Amino acid sequence: MKGRYDYMSSNARDVQVQLVTEIRDEDRREKMEVNEPGRFFTKGETQVLTFTEHPEEGDPINTMITVKPNHVSIKRSGGVDMRQVFQKDLETENLYHHTYGEFHMKTYTEELEYRSLEQASEGRLYLSYQMTLNHEVTQAHRLTLTFEEESES
Repeated sequence: MKGRYDYMSSNARDVQVQLVTEIRDEDRREKMEVNEPGRFFTKGETQVLTFTEHPEEGDPINTMITVKPNHVSIKRSGGVDMRQVFQKDLETENLYHHTYGEFHMKTYTEELEYRSLEQASEGRLYLSYQMTLNHEVTQAHRLTLTFEEESES
């Protein structure tokens, strides 16, 4: 099927994922952390990381992070439905669907750093971006994703 990745891809590896998101606006800071098992695989110049978030409230969220040279996309489905695209010094737009309705979202990426599992024992994605919801609220976001191969026990 076109557009679908083969999850049974021969180079898929089991990884442990830690995702830390920090959100700041004028008077408050929020920090969320997710630790989940995931899968990592490479297809040409594209690297894909998949995992499922299990929030305390609401349905599980399937997350797929696709990394290409100078381009990252994060697709979430399940409890929420959204796709964000990150390209340094560019603004991207999309819609964010969740239980309470739909938001218009603008993302301006200030920093994008990526280190693959091929380059080090721990993969790392760092994004620093401004996100504007419904043309009103702009918040500074920092996303740090680290992942490492599950050790064989």
